[in-house]
Amino acid sequence: MAQFNDSTLHNAKKLHFVGIGGSGMCPLAEILHSKGYIITGSDVNEGDTIDRIRSLGIKVFMGHKAENVGNADILVHTAAVHEDNPELQYAKQNGIPVIERSILLGMVSRKFPKTIAVSGTHGKTTTTSMISQVMLYAKVDPTIIIGGRLPLIESNGRGGKSDIMVCEACEYVDTFLQLTPAVSVILNIDADHLDYFGTLENIIKSFRQFATQTTSTLIVNGDDNNSMKAVEGLDKEIITFGINNRNGYYAENIAVSNGSYYNYDMMSGGKKICHIELGVPGKHNILNSLAAAATCLNTGVSPSDIEKYIKTFRGAGRRFEIYGDFNGVTLADDYAHHPHEITATLDAARHLTKNKLWAIFQPFTFSRTKTWLNEFAESLSVADHVILAEIMGSRETNIYNIHSSDIAAKLNNAVCIDAFEDIADYIVKNAQPGDFVITMGGGDIYKAAKLIRQKYQLLNN
Repeated sequence: MAQFNDSTLHNAKKLHFVGIGGSGMCPLAEILHSKGYIITGSDVNEGDTIDRIRSLGIKVFMGHKAENVGNADILVHTAAVHEDNPELQYAKQNGIPVIERSILLGMVSRKFPKTIAVSGTHGKTTTTSMISQVMLYAKVDPTIIIGGRLPLIESNGRGGKSDIMVCEACEYVDTFLQLTPAVSVILNIDADHLDYFGTLENIIKSFRQFATQTTSTLIVNGDDNNSMKAVEGLDKEIITFGINNRNGYYAENIAVSNGSYYNYDMMSGGKKICHIELGVPGKHNILNSLAAAATCLNTGVSPSDIEKYIKTFRGAGRRFEIYGDFNGVTLADDYAHHPHEITATLDAARHLTKNKLWAIFQPFTFSRTKTWLNEFAESLSVADHVILAEIMGSRETNIYNIHSSDIAAKLNNAVCIDAFEDIADYIVKNAQPGDFVITMGGGDIYKAAKLIRQKYQLLNN
């Protein structure tokens, strides 16, 4: 296989993306296209993302064939692409550099002197989206790569004209160690992806390495012991945020409206910086917004612009995304796939309804379900009714003999329904006006939410 480094991208003109419609691939393709590179791609599913990519003038092939690669200088793929993929094989056989997506992200990020990387076990997409929205409205014109769709730009990526890039930094399989950002945000560090890391201590070590690779400033959750342990003793500027007033930036005079929408004064050293009103529900978003505001301040955005624009953020795709009100039933979807995320999501939803709360959960990966079996049951018990879809195995096989029914057995209010169509029928038949229904999971459970919406819309036509 051909060797490559940052100069490989510098000297290239044509890049081919295998699986260009993926959430981590399409923004990279769009950004490089905006920088003058000739981009082609392939995928197996049509959809809104593919339509948008084509609208930019990027050629996308359906299906994977060797001839799709053409005379590309670089082939880009995700870790999910198998070795027997014909496009991958063609590139290797013909000496075309083959680059995994996370490595390309690192290369792209180093084209920007002021890359801001947002890391953490929970809240990355929401916080990256908040930062991006404030900066866009404040005319900072950043380049953006987000793990979810930002409604403001109807995309999860864009190419900007400034020297600032804002991106998510995912810890899974140490992906974020491909980055050398100027500024890194550490939102929290929790036990997750134990199939790879093994222990929480190993996760903290990886975050410490990530922090070490940061060239300028660390913006860290000072209330989170694991995060502070990861940066302890590092010779870098460390800006802390949190609820506790010992932090560099902290929340004071916290209040709540409409059940679950928080507002507070952002303080520093006893002085008020600005007043933050959140347009997204949930107490956990106090910390996400503090991180976003601290990052924007560090980049030169004024307190008045932060106060003005952060409240315009209404959420990213699949992050407490409200689909609407149907026959009196509120329908939402969320990416929550860790017990702590489920608890935060259901707590926010609970405060938005005076009636019954329905949680529709699709566990993601067998190892995670086995590890967090009791915790999943505990977090889901917040809901009045629970529907469990079968586990989405993704990259794994079920060597654990674990099933969604094992979670249901620990709950008094749960049913297992495998087919999304059947889940939708069950909700339409049983949910009552005033109820709140939310689908949750890291897989494709959002399809069930879309089916529920469709069925309600058909009922009313």
